[in-house]
Amino acid sequence: MLTNEQIRQFDRDGYLKGSVVLSDEEVEALREELQLVMTGQSVRRPVLSRNLLEANDGLYDDMKMSVNERVVQIVNIWMASEKFYRHAAHPVICEEIAQLARTSGVRIWHDQIQYKPPVSGGPTGWHQDHPLWPVVQPAELVSAWVALDDAIIDNGCMWMVPGSHKWGDQQRHLAADEHFRPVHKRPELLPPEARVEAVPFEIKKGQVGYHHCLTWHGSPHNRSSLDRRAIAVHYMPDGSRYVPTGSHPMQDYIGVSAGEPLTGDHFPLVYTR
Repeated sequence: MLTNEQIRQFDRDGYLKGSVVLSDEEVEALREELQLVMTGQSVRRPVLSRNLLEANDGLYDDMKMSVNERVVQIVNIWMASEKFYRHAAHPVICEEIAQLARTSGVRIWHDQIQYKPPVSGGPTGWHQDHPLWPVVQPAELVSAWVALDDAIIDNGCMWMVPGSHKWGDQQRHLAADEHFRPVHKRPELLPPEARVEAVPFEIKKGQVGYHHCLTWHGSPHNRSSLDRRAIAVHYMPDGSRYVPTGSHPMQDYIGVSAGEPLTGDHFPLVYTR
């Protein structure tokens, strides 16, 4: 359970480092499961498995990359692995998500693996999550990002912009400079008090980090000899509504009508208080 001070810190910054929630043995079990899914050896399949750098989502329009770079993205690995489902329903994580989202019920919106392999691991461009998920409203989702390797500056850890979750939807104006610092193309649209300064979000193996769905974040290349594997589960407060706008890989799994709470087997309730 998070303290009141930790909750205030999350409210101020839009992100928070939590505790180590996985033992070394649990991390290794998830690594083995991930390898089975990545190599097509799992009995069930995730919703999506691809090189994120090939996605046509606008995150990489301003970046120069070599042809061998990749970021392995797997969406809803929990559907392919019972171990990853149990992780998504982790009691400590789900309780703390409920605290941060001020809700008595928590559902999985979806999860995603992001694996930056050694040397060739590419960047994840500066972005906000919720503008990429317009089908879920309101913008009150919180993500739990758990490192399966130490995520440090050398191997491409995430960087966050403190307080940016309070600045609204700025996704279409975000870019990176040559040093991977965040750039806002229309700074006049930001509030006067906004300071666009990124800080590293280094996370230990097995540790959880939380971030708000409007917090600006990104991660640079992995040029090191180290793996950088992580599982992010994106949670929504129970009662979040479906709004049929935009597109998303999970859209085909939505079985409710416009304006109704987003429920169903593919969006399981994993916590109630």
